[in-house]
Amino acid sequence: MSQRGLEALLKPASVAVIGASEKPGRAGHLMMRNLLAGGFKGPVLPVNPGWTSVCGVLAYPSVDKLPLIPDLAVICTHASRNTDILRQLAAIGCKACIILSAPRDQQPGLKRLAGELGMRILGPNSLGLLAPWQGINASFSPVPIRRGRLAFISQSAAVSNTLLDWAQQRHLGFSWFIGLGDSVDIAVDDVLDFLARDSKTSAILLSLENLQDARRFVSASRSASRNKPILVIKSGRCYEARELLDATESLDAAWDAAIRRAGMLRVKDTHELFSAVETLSHMRPLRGERLFIISNGAAPAALALDELHTRKGVLAPMSPELTQALQSVLPPTVRTGNPLNLQDDATTERYLSVMTPLLDCQDIDALMIIHAPSAVSPASECAMEIIRRVREHPRGRRLTLLTNWCGEYSSREAREAFTQAGIPTWRTPEGTITAFMHMVEYRRNQQQLRETPARPAGMPQRHLNLRQRLQQTLSAGNRHLDTHEVQTLFRGYGLNTLSTWVAADSQQAVRVAENIGYPVALKLRSPDIPHKSEIQGVMLYLHTPADVRRAADAILSRARQAWPKADIRGLIVQSMARRAGAEELRISVQSDPLFGPVILLGEGNGEWKSDLPLAVALPPLNMTLAKNLVERAITLGAIRGRNALQALDITAVSECLVRISTMIIDCPEIEWLDIHPLLAAGDQLTLLDATVSLAPFNGESESRLAIRPYPQRLEEQVILKNGQQVLFRPILPEDEPGLKAFISKVTREDLYYRYFSEINEFTHDDLANMTQIDYDREMAIVAVQSVGDQEEIIGVTRAISDADNIDAEFSVLVRSDLKNIGLGRRLLEKMIAYTRQHGLHRLNGITLPRNQGMMTLAGKLGFSVERQADEDVVTLRLPLR
Repeated sequence: MSQRGLEALLKPASVAVIGASEKPGRAGHLMMRNLLAGGFKGPVLPVNPGWTSVCGVLAYPSVDKLPLIPDLAVICTHASRNTDILRQLAAIGCKACIILSAPRDQQPGLKRLAGELGMRILGPNSLGLLAPWQGINASFSPVPIRRGRLAFISQSAAVSNTLLDWAQQRHLGFSWFIGLGDSVDIAVDDVLDFLARDSKTSAILLSLENLQDARRFVSASRSASRNKPILVIKSGRCYEARELLDATESLDAAWDAAIRRAGMLRVKDTHELFSAVETLSHMRPLRGERLFIISNGAAPAALALDELHTRKGVLAPMSPELTQALQSVLPPTVRTGNPLNLQDDATTERYLSVMTPLLDCQDIDALMIIHAPSAVSPASECAMEIIRRVREHPRGRRLTLLTNWCGEYSSREAREAFTQAGIPTWRTPEGTITAFMHMVEYRRNQQQLRETPARPAGMPQRHLNLRQRLQQTLSAGNRHLDTHEVQTLFRGYGLNTLSTWVAADSQQAVRVAENIGYPVALKLRSPDIPHKSEIQGVMLYLHTPADVRRAADAILSRARQAWPKADIRGLIVQSMARRAGAEELRISVQSDPLFGPVILLGEGNGEWKSDLPLAVALPPLNMTLAKNLVERAITLGAIRGRNALQALDITAVSECLVRISTMIIDCPEIEWLDIHPLLAAGDQLTLLDATVSLAPFNGESESRLAIRPYPQRLEEQVILKNGQQVLFRPILPEDEPGLKAFISKVTREDLYYRYFSEINEFTHDDLANMTQIDYDREMAIVAVQSVGDQEEIIGVTRAISDADNIDAEFSVLVRSDLKNIGLGRRLLEKMIAYTRQHGLHRLNGITLPRNQGMMTLAGKLGFSVERQADEDVVTLRLPLR
């Protein structure tokens, strides 16, 4: 996350090669040769006492003899000298270094030394750095690199070299090619923060094996993916692969959840990786998911259709207007439909005849064109004519076009023509569909990143006393809680549980049900109860009743006879009897070694199996994210719904997941939680069985989470000068409508003072960016007043920190009709206190010279106020330390 020293590493004005050599095959020789061949315009300084010159460049005997301080040094010597050389480089003021090789036992010491010396280290065991726009090839790569707009970050030198070789053959270029190696200092989050603001980079590709800090990775990824598409390939999906990579043991499904939550897209293998690079190189924003397929043969179209169905894709509908338009230009022998088979005698003219109606149709979001080798429609001729038609059509730039020119020899020139025209192209129908579904999934992840969620109704406030009870339970030596023991905790979060129900004498309970003709399952809550008179309740649920009402009544009657003193509730027994018309779900919370608590959703009882589909999400959840989890579980088959007589109420299950998420955030002592099963019948949810494991927890409860949750501790009731009481609290995604209403009550003049431009309207994306913030990097405090049973925003203060958490830019905006009541001052005081506590060094802001009110307020609160005459703005600065 720190950007300190990255400019010296990634944009150096001079490079020193420590251990430069004239001997071919040596690391120092390869590095010098690549640096000189890359076109780097700055000085390259070889250091080696054994050579007067290296590759024709004057060499220097030692670091301290260099004629200037290099921005970047590359250490090519034996690993045993790494520590000494780092100290020598730091002594002359060098700020960045690439270490090509270091054993594992040396790496902790290198990490400590980097912090002590204030140096940035790339690697060790890294391929190096290629920056073609700067002419830098500080790597071992034997393949030249082209300039492009795609940045590649990799932890694997082997994957890096493979991708470079593949890209060279396809004339694909890169803005950056960075080998992280073992990342003792510079990690993927550091580089993501740099690339997010790099003008030469339009898309980012990550190849990862492991992470040091999941929270920093998710935070940086969420920030970068708002502006640029990011694709991820993560090796090590199975345990054996992770062991081979020496990677942290972590659920692969947790990686999926983190990547989706950050708005990125994951590809599964190197084949998909190459396809994804092709997609990224020419990707246009996908405006929808409706795909239309045309082909000059049924078989290729069928292959595409099979892959589309496998990946849950959507075909564009055939409207009457489109059907008529296609019939008017096609021969009677061609049947209209989607896919549209133009048949194997399709000429180039037939392809062109359908292009205009398809491009005109507003029901199509993406068009896939398949061309199999054909004597009547030469591949290159057809491709060039389609390129021309798309360029000429007004909708050609807005519609996503995908081409599949099958074959190898006869289609090579056609594919090159598409590449030159900026139109993505693939060799196979399946590969084309895979690429399209990459775009679809990426679009969905971006929507998830920006959607406005709704606050669940009746969500209880946080209960500190519930956490205290858990701590008391731990103090008493109890680390394992069963259903009846977690009743208070679950009900405190609005979760309906049968934890007061116990049963004994299982044989008698089974006989009661079997005597009336229904096999049952009995859940034993307290098997050691010796006498029937001490039974508190009975919990029975049926497996195969034909008439659930009659079964419930019969069991209720016989159970009351068998256990006259027990508390047997008809409603609960009926809900058990409805089991055959309900879904048996399972919700579990586990502590992932890398990502912290994760929430798993699936079916029934038994152990979770890592080889089966797992629907996993990272807390905190809101209703939108919880619904996405349920829908993903259905898509993956983790929830199949095969026995359900009533449709699963996704909203009810989602609300349950949000309550569980809130409980996990509030109570860090919960190490493991398992609800097995949760009976879902329509909107009625019943927790039949639950187990909780506890462990002592010290420190900040949020530190264990990959995503920082809503910081409720910042909520504060404030009395203004006019006696009005308002609530100061951090902004929420749910505040988007309220923020829009607030802005509508701010005058144009005040908006101009805040944004330095005339703003007519804030879009949904604008408001989403203001409300869906990363609390690790940004804070916005809103002042809200109660109007009836609604909250109304009347003021906002915001601070956005740099990646190093040193400086933050602040702003304050209050409703124009509520000035002079102390609201702006109290909001700014709140933000000053927060940024100081958050560890920032300085709070900065700018305003216009005529905004006298802001300048006066800033002066009273200790800001320096300086007018920048050349820019006609006023700079406000406050030291926080």
